[in-house]
Amino acid sequence: MTIRKATESDIDQVWEIFSKVIETGDTYVYDPTTPKSELSKLWFAPTMQTFVYEEQGKILGTYYLKPNQIDLGNHIANCGYMVSPKAQGKGIGKMLCAHSLQIAKDAGFKGIQFNLVVSTNTRAIKLWEKFGFKIIGTIPKGFNHAKLGYVDAYIMFQLLE
Repeated sequence: MTIRKATESDIDQVWEIFSKVIETGDTYVYDPTTPKSELSKLWFAPTMQTFVYEEQGKILGTYYLKPNQIDLGNHIANCGYMVSPKAQGKGIGKMLCAHSLQIAKDAGFKGIQFNLVVSTNTRAIKLWEKFGFKIIGTIPKGFNHAKLGYVDAYIMFQLLE
């Protein structure tokens, strides 16, 4: 098991995860029909550090870390995490979160903010809370869930100091 910086050669495997996660329309704001050509700007942009969780040559999870805002707000990070649906329940999300917290601290970020956590994504919310994130705001009907329609979304935050 390795968590490492992603490279260009990882794009196909990351796309496998990304496309499967967004096709359900229940956890991420990305259009479920987003084409692969968009992945480089959505998950591998120059402002992002992208990491992968790899086991025996197979990428099973990924995350990015980036400043949440520009200039005077760039001391707060933002992250996005995805685990292959085939590998869920193995603790990969936990390992990615722990890794990202350390990388963010090492990079000098003062906190991490998740801008939109879908209220029905209870597994993720419980995981983030275990790592010390708090819900600091609710966006009423902030997410258009593929099956449930408009549901609330949360802003979650953790101070890193």
